Amino acid sequence: MQVPLLDLTKQYAALRAEIEPAVLELMASQQFILGPKVAEFECALAGYCGARYAVGVSSGTDALLIALMAEGVGAGDEVITSPYTFFATAGSIARLGARPVFVDIDPGTFNLRADRVEAAITPRTKAIMPVHLFGQLADMDPLLEMARRRGVAVIEDAAQAIGAEHQGRRAGAIGDYGCFSFFPSKNLGGFGDGGAVTTNDETRYRRLVRLRNHGMEPKYFHGEIGGNFRLDALQAIVLHIKLRHLEAWHAARARNAERYARLFREAGLLHKGIVRLPQAATDHPVWNQYVIRAARRDELMAHLKTTGIGCEIYYPVPLHLQKCLAYLGYTEGAFPEAERAARETLALPIYPELTEAQQSAVVDAIAAFYRP
Repeated sequence: MQVPLLDLTKQYAALRAEIEPAVLELMASQQFILGPKVAEFECALAGYCGARYAVGVSSGTDALLIALMAEGVGAGDEVITSPYTFFATAGSIARLGARPVFVDIDPGTFNLRADRVEAAITPRTKAIMPVHLFGQLADMDPLLEMARRRGVAVIEDAAQAIGAEHQGRRAGAIGDYGCFSFFPSKNLGGFGDGGAVTTNDETRYRRLVRLRNHGMEPKYFHGEIGGNFRLDALQAIVLHIKLRHLEAWHAARARNAERYARLFREAGLLHKGIVRLPQAATDHPVWNQYVIRAARRDELMAHLKTTGIGCEIYYPVPLHLQKCLAYLGYTEGAFPEAERAARETLALPIYPELTEAQQSAVVDAIAAFYRP
């Protein structure tokens, strides 16, 4: 049985009757840049996340970049973050001339170890950027406490965690900023690139709005240098429609995660220590990815691909060992848990439309690989 890592065609087929008329209406209006459709989506997104404000931007990467810009991060500053995440997290810091300062991850959640962050804070620290990886919240309370005490901002990289909730708080509404990606493969994905920044602070919100449009306010008057970080109305329409279905999709992902746990247990792979499943450390994880640890990971991945099972490595090289960041001076062994995760982890299909038969095929293929 062929089981793709992600199948967006099924999602589109279910929403086609909603999306196509709305897109045709936009085409007739020819109002593609910002406008009322973007504002409507921003309002809905803020409400969903539990934040006062949301600002639509051009990508998840630009969401990180504009939040850092709004906080005044620049040359000589430091931003503490995780070495085990997508490159945009550290890349956005480096683009502004600031220095990414890495802290190792928790082996159970893959998220930043909060208890090691304070030792990394220096007088040059301008922000802490925890990543809510794979749909689970980082340990936010200690990060918020030390940030307030040290006078630094907290910028949530929530690109993989929209809707994730812990103790009544949702990703993006906990720190000073929340940064989201709407890349098509995300739980809430557009028809191309898109992103958003949430905040509860009116001053920060107004600066974000200026910065996404060349620092302009009013029209043709520029008090500061921003960028062209605007969210297209087309993306806003698609995302607004999909947002209405997001909770149902999250519930389906949660059912799939529970089913994997049962299937792996029944296959006898867990008690042998061959496979370790992800830990749910958040009250409501959203399972943007379902990432296992596996013995002989690379061989297993090759086997799965030959049997038609989609899988992916997130991420094969931790950020501190990326060639373009070598100037930071980190060497192999600096962050052992991030390096171990890069060697052992493998993402399996978890999308909402995944069937029980498909999940059984995934686990059967893994069991067959390890069978003596």
